[in-house]
Amino acid sequence: MGNKGLLAAAGAAVLLGMPAAYAADLGPPPPPPCSGPAALSPACAPAAEYSGWYLRGDIGMSNQSVDSLNNVVSPGTTVTTPFLTFDSAPIFDVGVGYQINNWLRVDATAEYRANAHFHGQQIATFGAIILPDDYNASKSEWLFLANAYVDLGTWWNITPFVGVGIGTSRNTIKSFVDQGATQAGATILSTTYGADASKWNFAWAAYAGLSYQVTPTFAVEMSYRYLSLGDATTGPTNSFDGVTVVNGTPFVFKDLTSQDVRVGFRWMFAEPPPPPPPLMRRG
Repeated sequence: MGNKGLLAAAGAAVLLGMPAAYAADLGPPPPPPCSGPAALSPACAPAAEYSGWYLRGDIGMSNQSVDSLNNVVSPGTTVTTPFLTFDSAPIFDVGVGYQINNWLRVDATAEYRANAHFHGQQIATFGAIILPDDYNASKSEWLFLANAYVDLGTWWNITPFVGVGIGTSRNTIKSFVDQGATQAGATILSTTYGADASKWNFAWAAYAGLSYQVTPTFAVEMSYRYLSLGDATTGPTNSFDGVTVVNGTPFVFKDLTSQDVRVGFRWMFAEPPPPPPPLMRRG
């Protein structure tokens, strides 16, 4: 009986020691995978890299401004500008892009920026002569951009990002009307019309926003964009004062910019790979 008791005690010690030794052999469970620059943290296991093509589309509203409205002014004339403003207008784009890795992607977009109503006022003073002018027109653009974005890490399927874009913009001015008056003893009213015209310019953009991964292949974005569109111009101007018709020089819209708010949608062609299996370590 003594020998049997010793054997039973030794067997129990071996059985009890096996789970502890096995657990020590595996080590602690691996940390969850991370993406973007956050994956550099020692608390994160490296996530599987994903790359692939995607389609995108965006809708939004513009908030545009112009630095100045220029025309030929006689020497000695002082011009003041009470206001030059645009109404907000809808914008739409489509594009194709490529996800290079978990934190860098690029795309190319073609965008139509719908007609925005322009209205402004300038007052020119030449000695005792005062020339007030009220302006009305509409402006639209075709915008083509190549963009690059940096995704700053993902938390609960939400990814903040920043980006830049460069390209070209075709700015069109239509239905330009200058309703003016000459006030020098008597008031003489006049109206000047500008022909429709378009102008190509260098354009650039800066982005900041958030994307939400709805499914592995579909994401929704909310973004802010600052956009520089260059200049725009009317065609030749014709002045009608009841007596003469005079061909004139165009008006130039200098330094057009826009601050846009957009909602975007991205569809990936292929589903990202599954997360890596748990790490196995042996002591």
